[in-house]
Amino acid sequence: MAKKTRQVFAMSRRRRNGLFVLCIAILLAVVWLDRQHGAGLRKEISQRAKWGIDGWKYHGKTFTVIKIVDGDTLDLAIGDGKFDNTRVRLLGMDTPETKSPKVGAMYYGAEATAFAEQLADGKEVTVIIDTVGNVRDMYDRLLAYIRLDDGRVLNEELIVNGFAYADLRFRHSQYDRYVRLQQKAMEQKAGLWKDVTRDQLPKWLQRERPDLLKQD
Repeated sequence: MAKKTRQVFAMSRRRRNGLFVLCIAILLAVVWLDRQHGAGLRKEISQRAKWGIDGWKYHGKTFTVIKIVDGDTLDLAIGDGKFDNTRVRLLGMDTPETKSPKVGAMYYGAEATAFAEQLADGKEVTVIIDTVGNVRDMYDRLLAYIRLDDGRVLNEELIVNGFAYADLRFRHSQYDRYVRLQQKAMEQKAGLWKDVTRDQLPKWLQRERPDLLKQD
């Protein structure tokens, strides 16, 4: 009887060891797949899960902003597949371009970048992933709201203070609210709304709002 007990225990221990090795193998496989096929893999998983890997990895987590690329784009100090950092495109808004090879530097682009730097560069911020729309954009940048350490949301601050336009091209959970924030900024002539002309608006906004700043 004692011999049988020892045999069952030995089998159980071998099974546990086997499961441990299997888990390690799966983890290594996931890491390898993320590095080799990160963009496509994340997109595929995100289409089949609520947020995919990105939701689990980023949502509600705090990271350091290591670079402000321009007013609506920044880099976080956390690896992203084969990249050392994660590039985030602020969701629901759009700032004037500063480095685009197609349109060049746009009106108020430099001011928008400086404002984002003032609020977030080198700071600890919290990433909020939306439940509406895609988690990544066409350039594989993470789409997110960025909450500052004082509770304000960087996306909103840029719109409220007239450094960004509410993005009308894509739906998200704050769509209607961001449109109202832009309208308020326009009424108060905040930031760029004081002197911007229709020709200086982004082409997409001119298409979406043919009435905006149109001269009678």
